[in-house]
Amino acid sequence: MNHSDYKLSLDLRIDWSDLDMYEHVNNLTFMRFLQSGRVNFWEATGIHEYFKNSRKGTMLVSSHCDFKNSLYYPGTATVKTKLAETGNSSFALKHIILNDKEEICAEGKDVVVCYDFENKTTFRIPDWLRETISKY
Repeated sequence: MNHSDYKLSLDLRIDWSDLDMYEHVNNLTFMRFLQSGRVNFWEATGIHEYFKNSRKGTMLVSSHCDFKNSLYYPGTATVKTKLAETGNSSFALKHIILNDKEEICAEGKDVVVCYDFENKTTFRIPDWLRETISKY
């Protein structure tokens, strides 16, 4: 299966502690995998560095996950992330989580808002950031 429209990819080792009583990856772990994809996006686009320098960044306002197939130990989960849409001060990321056979095990969507952590207000997506995230 081709997932070439997802520019970012992150491989995560499935650990024994990720499992539930049914011996497959717990639903909560899928949310952690989405978080890892989101942080990978922050690092790739410079959002993390921007926050460290300015106390401005992005804040998660919504996260959604649809479970499609189970993941098992041992194995690897691959999180692929792309920009889904942009607004004035917010944007959405789409994620897919794949197993070792590249089958989709989950589809996720995050909505984030640009947020000034000092002034506790949202702000418009800066032009430089809009241009950067559009590459993903």
